[in-house]
Amino acid sequence: MNGAAVIGASLACVPPANQASLELDLHLDVRLGPGETRPARALEQALREAIVAGRVPAGHRLPPTRALAADLAIARTTVSEVYAQLTAEGWLEARVGAGTWVAELTETARGAAVAPPPAPAPGAGGPAGGPRVIDLSAGRPDPSLFPRPEWLAATRRVLDTASAPDLGYPDPRGMERLRQQLAAYLARTRGVAATVDRTLIGHGFGSLLALACQALVAGGARRLAVEEFGHPEHRDIVTATGLHLVLLPVDERGADVTRLSADVDAVLLTAAHQFPVGVPLSPARRRAVTGWAQATGGLVIEDDYDGEFRYERRAVGALQAMAPDHVLYIGTASKALAPAVGLAWAVSPQRFADRMLACRGDLDRPRDALNQLVLAEFLAGHAYDRHVRRMRAEFRRRRDHLEQELASWVPAARLAGVPAGLQAVVELPAGSDPDAVVAEGLRRGAAFRTLAEYAARPRDGHPPAIVIGFGAPPASQASAGTTMAVAAIQAAIKPAIRGSDQGRTP
Repeated sequence: MNGAAVIGASLACVPPANQASLELDLHLDVRLGPGETRPARALEQALREAIVAGRVPAGHRLPPTRALAADLAIARTTVSEVYAQLTAEGWLEARVGAGTWVAELTETARGAAVAPPPAPAPGAGGPAGGPRVIDLSAGRPDPSLFPRPEWLAATRRVLDTASAPDLGYPDPRGMERLRQQLAAYLARTRGVAATVDRTLIGHGFGSLLALACQALVAGGARRLAVEEFGHPEHRDIVTATGLHLVLLPVDERGADVTRLSADVDAVLLTAAHQFPVGVPLSPARRRAVTGWAQATGGLVIEDDYDGEFRYERRAVGALQAMAPDHVLYIGTASKALAPAVGLAWAVSPQRFADRMLACRGDLDRPRDALNQLVLAEFLAGHAYDRHVRRMRAEFRRRRDHLEQELASWVPAARLAGVPAGLQAVVELPAGSDPDAVVAEGLRRGAAFRTLAEYAARPRDGHPPAIVIGFGAPPASQASAGTTMAVAAIQAAIKPAIRGSDQGRTP
């Protein structure tokens, strides 16, 4: 198709179930302008024009991608890409099991130009308050999955039964009922050797990490080892307390803890599922790091940020179970419930628990007694277990979808690490430019990062890679976000390494 080629089709829009059963025929012209070679752009423009003009009414279902592709004599994957793009921009709505529907447009949107707007910054609104970019940040859960009815029911029960002392200032370690429930839950699900007196409640992982670092410094510690890939914010927390960072390389067996020496006072590890590379700490290295701690008196800080989310086999148990007197275990409700819950917990060696408590200032003490009691009630009634199972099934489905899309459209790329967690590293073909992939993703409406952005230092020899957080977007946008990311990979990698898939578009 060259020049101003026109592809015409009768577009059958299926009306809502509560309207009369009739089909609305619409002749859709897909025009390729001078120099244009991609039908996807022309189809996007034609659909926007039809929606703004009202020829495709709001609340009507578009035909399946296979049917529209056949009518227009273009690739089905082209139609899928267009549906995903317009869904991300807010023109369409993807309803699980019910197809793709025309969204209700505001008057501002109806009066706006139908040309695609420039891509806004990640998380920012588009022009005139338009739709947001789909957030594919690593390590973030989908807040739309928060169990509102169950949480509300637990809140009502707490308010009905809370005593007057419960509404006062809580114990500096946190509400005893929550610490009791957490000790039982962690022992049952993660193998943690937990007791009520060794469990502390915090405002989040960051606050407990900062408290642990302050306690280390108070005890004379000076050096703390971290994985070379991880949250930059966590490294900032460590250095802000005055500790010097020691970097541990990460490979297919996790952090290389064999490099720990006697002059290192503590080490911070994501043992169950390294963030963001996605590999578990190998059994040999688990034995090595606990042996190092026992021999030197060092402390292992275990960040068990997503230990509940393992998909292909039983979850890897907590490292803390191997050496409870030498491992500080930290978990959080942010991934399984939502960051807004704002609660985390630490199970500490007794000697270190007392030191952390002594370092806890008035401003750091958890005051949100009601929220703690609600979480305790949520755990006691096993609503937490049921919700985790639902989340595990949802996130596994999303990861499987990402893997399938890559296998179909960019087989030269692959997912690294074990099937687990809320994000995955995508290793790109040799010679690819991860920055170009990220830029292309943002242009298409999906925001994610390169693996190098999580590194504490530049590293030569690591395969080019990006990190896609499939857990972050709302359920209605998750598939579209994955499709955009895969399309960005295919568009940005060099033509010479696309192989047999050159020219195909997911």
